[in-house]
Amino acid sequence: MPLMTVYRPSTAKKAVFFNDLIDDTMKICVATEKPFARAAVDGIRDIVEKAGLQMSLLEKYTDKADLLSAVADADALIVRSDKVTAEVIDAAPQLKIVVRAGAGYDNVDLEACTHRGIVVMNTPGQNSNAVAELAIGMMIYMARNQFTPGTGSEISGKRLGIQAYGNVGRIVARYGAALGMKVYAFDPYANPMLFDADQVQAVSSVEELYACSDYLSIHIPATDQTRRSIGYDLICRMPKGATLVNTARKEVIDEVGLIRALEERPDIKYITDIAADAQATLNEKFGKRVFATAKKMGAETAEANIKAGLAAASQAVDFLLHGNRKFQVNK
Repeated sequence: MPLMTVYRPSTAKKAVFFNDLIDDTMKICVATEKPFARAAVDGIRDIVEKAGLQMSLLEKYTDKADLLSAVADADALIVRSDKVTAEVIDAAPQLKIVVRAGAGYDNVDLEACTHRGIVVMNTPGQNSNAVAELAIGMMIYMARNQFTPGTGSEISGKRLGIQAYGNVGRIVARYGAALGMKVYAFDPYANPMLFDADQVQAVSSVEELYACSDYLSIHIPATDQTRRSIGYDLICRMPKGATLVNTARKEVIDEVGLIRALEERPDIKYITDIAADAQATLNEKFGKRVFATAKKMGAETAEANIKAGLAAASQAVDFLLHGNRKFQVNK
């Protein structure tokens, strides 16, 4: 059964929203099918109430109708991986902002929000360390034959490629270097000074990156330009015995091309935090050369859960009270 709770501030306060006086009935709805940690919920409530606003909490819901009802009087909506569709937006006539607690925001209909003038934000950097640690752990897991009997290998001395050098990519690079890996990266949008500062070898093309990486860690978002961009041609450029590591999005993988590459290159391995649509086929055809977590685990740490939740609450409050759009993604 879903749990829906409304929290009201202990003392009524007035606040300024774009220079207009509001009252303490302004509400932030936290709707999470997969709940935040209890410490995160308590922290979110504390941030909201100290701002003089109300918070409503919907957890563990399984029926979309519960979400539609929860947002009916919400001025702000905080979600995790919950789908914020046009239907959800239509059910929320007062909605001013949606905050996705995490880096990715492809679960939010940006077009529908923009059409309504609703601001959409993410919380960049809050989950980065958790995802980076998982990526490194996945490399070790595959290098050691998924911890089954037999002789594995070490990742020290291997070449690590980072595709997209953002918050997560930089941490993966740092951890890889600390383990003795030679680190390469490709990101046409990153400040070149970052590569020098981190002592990372920048390469000039994504093709070059794949060709020089024993372990290739993917950190690109799913956009019109990147969906199904990683397929047969890129994967087959990888060196003998290479492992492709995906903690980003399944949509960036061309699954037909991946299967073909794995068929033609029996030395290549693939591990992902987001099960492919064809995961059953991958498992059947390639056995321990492939692995997918049972459910996306990148941000599933207590620390990341709390940091992302508190950041989302702070951003929602700051926008409602002061109009701060710093982390807006639908500009």
